[in-house]
Amino acid sequence: MAGPRGVRVDHAVVSGTFTLDGETFDVDNNVWVVGDDEQCIVIDAPHDVGAILEVVAGRAVKAIVCTHAHDDHVRVAPALRVATGAPILLHPDDRPLWELTHGGDEEGAELWDVDLSDGQTLTIGGAAVTVLHTPGHAPGAVCLYVHDLGCVFTGDTLFEGGPGATGRSYSDADLIKDSIRRRLLELPDETVVHTGHGPDTTIGAERANV
Repeated sequence: MAGPRGVRVDHAVVSGTFTLDGETFDVDNNVWVVGDDEQCIVIDAPHDVGAILEVVAGRAVKAIVCTHAHDDHVRVAPALRVATGAPILLHPDDRPLWELTHGGDEEGAELWDVDLSDGQTLTIGGAAVTVLHTPGHAPGAVCLYVHDLGCVFTGDTLFEGGPGATGRSYSDADLIKDSIRRRLLELPDETVVHTGHGPDTTIGAERANV
């Protein structure tokens, strides 16, 4: 589906690892790029800058928008910022998770550039991207709703089959369900859900799974 000025969604899958609470797992992450032929935003920065730049395909990157700060979603964000000149956007409640990967206030630590906030609107190619704060999988987890494209990018908040995992530090099972019910299930049933890992689903298909 194309939006204003030919805004579209491009996609790739990249492989790497996820580490938290002293355990490491092999994971495949979705790379999502939203934009037109000239400019775009990148949603999350997993594993491989080169693979992300292949999806960008020479366009001007206006922002690197992080759905949350688990290392498999932000590990290469600083390197992608260097490669593209784009700012990194993250909800400030995810600072503890960001610091696990990139450090905090100490000299030489990498920080993000712009705080995301609930209800904030980003614009790319004339399409509005609405930030929905959906804590639970992570304190600062956000989803990105693009009305003009009929889709929402949910990171690790909502998958095919239901809510994202909540068995690790900084997560909360009751909170993620509340976030999904309040912020995502209010979207139209036909809204396509582009997830952080695995296949697409729809809001309607997931109503019974939350």
